[in-house]
Amino acid sequence: MAPETDSEAPDVKITLIPSSTAAGPQAPQYLSSALVNDVIALDAGCVGFYRGAQEQARVKHVLLSHTHLDHLASLPIFVENAFEGKSECVTVHGSADVLDCCRRFLFNDRLWPDFVALSSGERPFLRLREFDAGQTIDVEGLRITAVALNHVVPTVGYIVSDGGGSVGFVSDTGPTDEVWRRLNAAGDLKALFLEATFPNHLAWLADVSRHLTPALFGAELKKLNRPVRTVVVHMKARYQAQVMAEVRALNLPHVEFAQFDAPYTI
Repeated sequence: MAPETDSEAPDVKITLIPSSTAAGPQAPQYLSSALVNDVIALDAGCVGFYRGAQEQARVKHVLLSHTHLDHLASLPIFVENAFEGKSECVTVHGSADVLDCCRRFLFNDRLWPDFVALSSGERPFLRLREFDAGQTIDVEGLRITAVALNHVVPTVGYIVSDGGGSVGFVSDTGPTDEVWRRLNAAGDLKALFLEATFPNHLAWLADVSRHLTPALFGAELKKLNRPVRTVVVHMKARYQAQVMAEVRALNLPHVEFAQFDAPYTI
């Protein structure tokens, strides 16, 4: 990933969406969403609160990693904001478990109107598309592979490729292996977004919730066959300063901390 230049326009732009009113690109965050090229959302924790409704309507695909609210909370708001009353609509991609959760517990006429049922006509709100671990789909000129992670509910990470390079999104997870095998096999990995959720003294909590501490973060990075630019994400807001200090103490090359609403380019 590199800053955009006039001589070589970037192929992929990634924007980590902020979920805090605090100022600054590294303000503590509470929810998780990222935009890819402004038209694909990875998770929907806060995409429905980002900028204006017309800008949200540019997003045509939402890929849900799992069912926890910090990754799902704003999906109903987003779908309503993005609705344009046309035959084209938002497609929500997720595993069978994730889509079942959306149908039964989210769009159920209790928490929110049943947008799934309301999408049977000529002006749908959304379409649901099953996208399970191990599968690869082509979306907006990108190839995206879902890879199973080690979390307390069925969860996937994503490998996004434009044909010239790949980037990995690995959150939420405890220690895992398959995603590292896939990233090493890709051969063209340019960047990685990797979680470090709890400080080391809460290793017991990371274990039961299947997240990473800075110590585990360092151990997971050793599973890559070469160092790449790595962005630390998913730090719990209350412990962010401590997590950052403990990651810095590892003295790992090519590691930096997430900046929000400040696009990364590949």
